[in-house]
Amino acid sequence: MVLWKRNRKWIIIALVALALFPLIITTYEVIFTENKSVTFLENYHPKFVFLVIGYYVLLLCLGVFWFIRQIIIITRLNNEKTKAELMLLKSQISPHFFFNMLNNLYGLVAKDTKKAQELILKLSDMMRYSIYEGSKETVTLKEEIDFLKNYIELHKMRYHKPINIEFKCDTDGNQTITPLLLIILLENAFKHGVENLRTLAYIKIDLQSAANHISFTIENNYQESENESSGIGLKNLKRRLELIYPNQHELSFSISGNVYKAQLILKQL
Repeated sequence: MVLWKRNRKWIIIALVALALFPLIITTYEVIFTENKSVTFLENYHPKFVFLVIGYYVLLLCLGVFWFIRQIIIITRLNNEKTKAELMLLKSQISPHFFFNMLNNLYGLVAKDTKKAQELILKLSDMMRYSIYEGSKETVTLKEEIDFLKNYIELHKMRYHKPINIEFKCDTDGNQTITPLLLIILLENAFKHGVENLRTLAYIKIDLQSAANHISFTIENNYQESENESSGIGLKNLKRRLELIYPNQHELSFSISGNVYKAQLILKQL
């Protein structure tokens, strides 16, 4: 193995030269002899002919082996690249939410210790879910729903204004889903709707599932702003869906007046 690593270049050149040697002899006979036609390895000893043919068969097998090995290596590299990209995208989920919650806790600790403690416990549960469950390929739909409800409760404790939130859920909680997908759309509804509206803010959520699909629809009112930006959340969501659910998802957005609606359908074949 050490000899191969050190002299790989020269070994490959020698193998190629040996492979070309019979071809060079045949070409020479065609060009520089009076024979009108030359049969490959004609007039050579049968043992030599079998040796050369065996050598070519060996080279062919080595070539096929090398080709298959390269395909396997490329496939593994692509898989590792995909996993690395997914981990990077997951690490960027909900930074806006966690930053805001920490800022709220800083001001709340001195004013309302009990409420601050409740917020810390819920925030701890969410961060634990994001770190440990978020690293898994799939979680149960029930776990993801509990995470969404915890998120909603935290927001209700944050704000000092009435918020109308409807969460309709008709699902089989044992179904599986990639973690931390639905939270992005919910976070977007709070960020661009509830946070910017002083009164009459609302969010309507409808989560349904069947044997082979999951449907998540979320609607919120909002106030237009010149500084409005989509942020990294929706971009990350679209990229994750492309990687995890290729040709198995539908993500759509619609705006009617001051009402924003998003729908995600996951098809589980």
